[in-house]
Amino acid sequence: MMVDRRHPGSKGQAGPAEVPLYGFQPPVGTPFGLEVSTVEDFFAEHDDWPWNPPRPGRATFHYLIAVTEGVLRHDVDHVTRTVTPGQWLWVRPGHTQCWHPPGAARGPFILFEPDVLTAGAARLLAPLTAHEAPAVLSPHPDDTAWLQQTALQLLDEHRALGRRPLDIHHALRRNLLESLLLRLANAPGITSTGATTAGAGRGDTYGRFADALELHFRELHRAADYAELLGCSVRTLSRAARDATGKGVRDLIDERRLLEARRLLGNARWGARTVAAHLGFSDAANFGRFFRDRTGLTPAAFAARNAITGP
Repeated sequence: MMVDRRHPGSKGQAGPAEVPLYGFQPPVGTPFGLEVSTVEDFFAEHDDWPWNPPRPGRATFHYLIAVTEGVLRHDVDHVTRTVTPGQWLWVRPGHTQCWHPPGAARGPFILFEPDVLTAGAARLLAPLTAHEAPAVLSPHPDDTAWLQQTALQLLDEHRALGRRPLDIHHALRRNLLESLLLRLANAPGITSTGATTAGAGRGDTYGRFADALELHFRELHRAADYAELLGCSVRTLSRAARDATGKGVRDLIDERRLLEARRLLGNARWGARTVAAHLGFSDAANFGRFFRDRTGLTPAAFAARNAITGP
């Protein structure tokens, strides 16, 4: 299901608090970058990893879990999320996550690589597959039964390997996955209001900003920097960001820097001074104030707390 892609240390071992990166590796005989199971089966098959003891990791693929019974707790980017029946947990590629024992949680568990989706579906799903999209989704109750049933149909088809020609089997799995994701993305209360109220130009401006932010958040920290990069005014960029997210450009920049800081501080090889330099802060003290104001912890306290829950 997963293969560790972390860079080895000097002795071939990961550091004591290093966050490993896992690539997609489905069981032998399973075609293409899509695997479907259940929460209960997944834990039964991996009772000693990665939740015993709990430790953080990242993946190059999507985790999507529908909770049908019980309550699932799961850390996404160092925040514990609680997922109740009818809700969905979606962990995107690159997010730091940490499992908790599932307890009585039950439901379909879908793992898929980004390139499983067709280009058209990927374009329509971009707001929900984006790195900053919410981890817990609460579709309208009118959609709950349909979504869960479609997930179970996908599970059934996944388990039907060999019952049909391989190309038909894969086409059915991909079509069921895309139907599920498109319905989930467009359930009332899921899609950002900006996706429907913003004009095409304004929505495109925000999309271009989000892409630019992911590339340049380490060195560009002002709205004016991104407006200049995108060839628009600060006012246009600010309006596009607020329409799409309800937040200002500076808030989005700060959130992305904070997210990266939390990730890096979870790695034993990154101290506060190194993180500060990496993220473009003038000095470690300035970074410390930034981090403490937004988390209530100093960088050192955050790193120490994270190390306690590490391996």
